[in-house]
Amino acid sequence: MKKVFLLIAGCGILVAGSFAQTVSQKLQKAFQQFESDSQLSHAISSLYIIDGKTGELVFEKNEQVGLAPASTQKIITSVTAFELLGSGYGYKTFLYTDGQIKKDTLKGNFIIKCSGDPTFGSWRYAVTRMEIILAAISKMISEKSIKFIDGDFIIDDRAFDTQSIPSGWIWQDIGNYYGAGINGMSWNENQYDLYLESGKKVGDPVSIIKTVPELDVYSLVNEIKTGERGSGDNAYIYIAPYTVNGFLRGTIPFGERNFRISGSFPYPAGQLLKDIEKELSKSGIGISGKFITGLNFLVNRKELMYKNTPFNFFISPSLDSIIYWFNKKSINLYGEALVKTFAYEKTGFGSTDTGVVIVKKFWKEKGLDEEELNIYDGSGLSPLNRVTTHAQVQILKYAKTKDWFPSFYDALPEYNGMKMKSGTISDVKGFCGYHTAKDGKEYIFSFLVNNYSGRSSQLVSKMYKVLDVLK
Repeated sequence: MKKVFLLIAGCGILVAGSFAQTVSQKLQKAFQQFESDSQLSHAISSLYIIDGKTGELVFEKNEQVGLAPASTQKIITSVTAFELLGSGYGYKTFLYTDGQIKKDTLKGNFIIKCSGDPTFGSWRYAVTRMEIILAAISKMISEKSIKFIDGDFIIDDRAFDTQSIPSGWIWQDIGNYYGAGINGMSWNENQYDLYLESGKKVGDPVSIIKTVPELDVYSLVNEIKTGERGSGDNAYIYIAPYTVNGFLRGTIPFGERNFRISGSFPYPAGQLLKDIEKELSKSGIGISGKFITGLNFLVNRKELMYKNTPFNFFISPSLDSIIYWFNKKSINLYGEALVKTFAYEKTGFGSTDTGVVIVKKFWKEKGLDEEELNIYDGSGLSPLNRVTTHAQVQILKYAKTKDWFPSFYDALPEYNGMKMKSGTISDVKGFCGYHTAKDGKEYIFSFLVNNYSGRSSQLVSKMYKVLDVLK
């Protein structure tokens, strides 16, 4: 009986090994076919897959070659954030009165001290929307019996450095919503919507209908022209950080009457101050001084002293909720905020360069070669980033062992019937994540392609065909 049992067990092992080998062989064939496609003639591709339960290798090709990951880099930032900050982490924005209140007058300054909250004023959460925040600020002032501020209204946004744009971000990106920079103060995800109307014929000027919210600080020179009907959104906003003049260039399709594109605030604290000024005026709260930001203190080399303790504060949604939207909607701003937050929590001052060092050091301590994470930002928008598929898979494997993993897994979008993060920048496409096959087999994978030719949609269907082997 014992011999029969051993024979059956041995056959089971052979069958399992044969099945695993068959999957690897199918992947080998599918990947060879993929690489031989004319769209990949001048490209480099990397695919790394392991067994999600055992960690055993299923397939590898170019897994140690550093490639631009685009937004698949967000999984690295996400997992690091869960570990360094904790799923319940929240950003606090404090309110101070610098002086004394006499009757209904504050003899001193009113200060909002920021800690880098990227959700402040965001429309994604019920408690963070702009109108909610503005009304709450007005109410908090009124509850202190203040009807007049005999001093300045200050937004202290110096928790993060003044380099709001990470290294390598390109000029065509940074004026648009997905290229919004991160400051110590964010407002409405540092984004505004611009509504446009086409001309009467191709080549005609395009008219600006409105901006939401209304831009009070910046001026835009409109050079957008009318394109062919159905030509799509080919309009871009060009404006540098901390400047007040920008340019609209490109085309929008003929026949559009309410065409929307979205831009980024060059300096969000300036926009917020204008919105607060309107809110206070509406609430009947006067002010004798100026509306100023931390940048004024840096430029004039003045100190900003806090004589009193904060009397109130806002707290952001928790980190797990931030990570949810970070990955579901691929919000670059959130990734840049998180990297600077790593530095802020470690050193008391948020900078991208310091945050990146912290990320690399963390994963080196977990056994990864830090050269596999040659990164410059937290979102993957920088074309300077180079990451290996091996590193991404190891990070995904690590995440699977943590108690916060369900929140991370839930935040991953679903494409092609698989839970995975996608990534796209110019001539770069990537997918990395998890998949459970019909037979219950679990896989962890990363698939990056750089310098392909042709349309992204065509490439994606070919990448899916390779990943379909895992189903």
